[in-house]
Amino acid sequence: MNVAASLLDLVAIALFILGLHFLNAPPTARLGNRLAAIGMFIALVMVLVQTLGIGWWAIALGTVIGATIGIVAAVRVKMTAMPQMVALYNGAGGGAAALIGVVEYAVFLASGHSALDPVVAISLVLSMIIGSISVAGSIIAFLKLQEVMTGRPITYPGQQVVNAFIALAIVGLGGWFIASAGTLPPAAFYGLLAAALVLGVLFVLPIGGADMPVVISLLNSFTGLAVAITGFELDSVLLIICGALVGASGTILTVDMGRAMNRSITNVLFGAFGSGGGSEPAAAGSGGPQNVRSVSADDVAVMLAYASKVMFVPGYGMAVAQAQHSVKALADQLEGRGVKVLYAIHPVAGRMPGHMNVLLAEANVPYEQLLDMEDANPEFPTTDVALVIGANDVTNPAARNVKSSPIYGMPILDVDKAANVIVLKRSMRSGFAGIDNPLYEMPNCAMLFGDAKASVDGLTAAVKAL
Repeated sequence: MNVAASLLDLVAIALFILGLHFLNAPPTARLGNRLAAIGMFIALVMVLVQTLGIGWWAIALGTVIGATIGIVAAVRVKMTAMPQMVALYNGAGGGAAALIGVVEYAVFLASGHSALDPVVAISLVLSMIIGSISVAGSIIAFLKLQEVMTGRPITYPGQQVVNAFIALAIVGLGGWFIASAGTLPPAAFYGLLAAALVLGVLFVLPIGGADMPVVISLLNSFTGLAVAITGFELDSVLLIICGALVGASGTILTVDMGRAMNRSITNVLFGAFGSGGGSEPAAAGSGGPQNVRSVSADDVAVMLAYASKVMFVPGYGMAVAQAQHSVKALADQLEGRGVKVLYAIHPVAGRMPGHMNVLLAEANVPYEQLLDMEDANPEFPTTDVALVIGANDVTNPAARNVKSSPIYGMPILDVDKAANVIVLKRSMRSGFAGIDNPLYEMPNCAMLFGDAKASVDGLTAAVKAL
């Protein structure tokens, strides 16, 4: 039985690794998800088999409840709410790791044993601390993304001192727990749990909405690390390897996202950057763009219909308006007239890694038309029209030439190098970084104001009528 269980665990691990590999490319992402789901099914079945007679009913009930919630969420949650769902899923994994630590400690107290095994003591306290920070931070990230609370950085005097004090208290209590082999007073253990949860909240509060993609991937790596450490508590090779996969991939993604924004992880965590946008442009002293040219849908339709190459540049505005299907319909109209259509995807456009790719894939946009920033930028000088749909900060040329700008040095999409730039926006409200975009005042740029979906539908109708 043990040999068979180990072999099936190995199969599940192999499926997780293959699933992660196939998630590297949009054409194979669905296959990757299916392989990982099969691996998870095998892992759950093996847990049930190995615990028959010892609470198997609780595992089965939890599996049914979790699967039901997952299926309902997958069917009902809108694509625009996917970042929030990812944040909650991250939190669920971290919360599970923290709860296992709490349960293991309760079992230890009830057992009457004099001391915990050192490996178990270390892994228990680390998984509980990291898992608690992950779940609390993920909940705050969800509330910010859902706009239940402000997306602006929430700061107060002495914030870093308070955070440092709580972190030191966690280190002290954690060290006490390990040194005492788990025999410290229960109140101290639960105080450690509470402190970790509070630190998770305070950890995410000062992070602005512009940095949410990085925060989501960082919390994902925390969850993976907590799960891997939990494997040492439960003597589960499956948990150790799967947690390590999630932790490593989340860490790599976090570093890549930071590079895409030209920001260090330290700056993301402690820089309090990104106001979450506002009703007015936020650049000090500028008063916002003054010389902005507005155009009609009919004017833009003529430009698009007689262009040789059009580049769509999607951003969070497209996600909010759920305009991805309308964009695909417009692209179909243009391609029917012989126009070459491409999509420029910035790595931090939207509110989570790959947000724009997910939305456009839902609209069945051909994968080969989706260009990463490195591939898209050389195309702009030969592009007749760049149609920017709600992408503010990732198209801001101040990142190249304004040293005083908070986003100076951040790689951007070079839309300003296209012959014509049309920006679809509801108003002159600033983006999530809360700063002006000088692109809007450039002579080759014009604004088409209105809801993104309605504007794109209007463009499609106008092109069709030509």
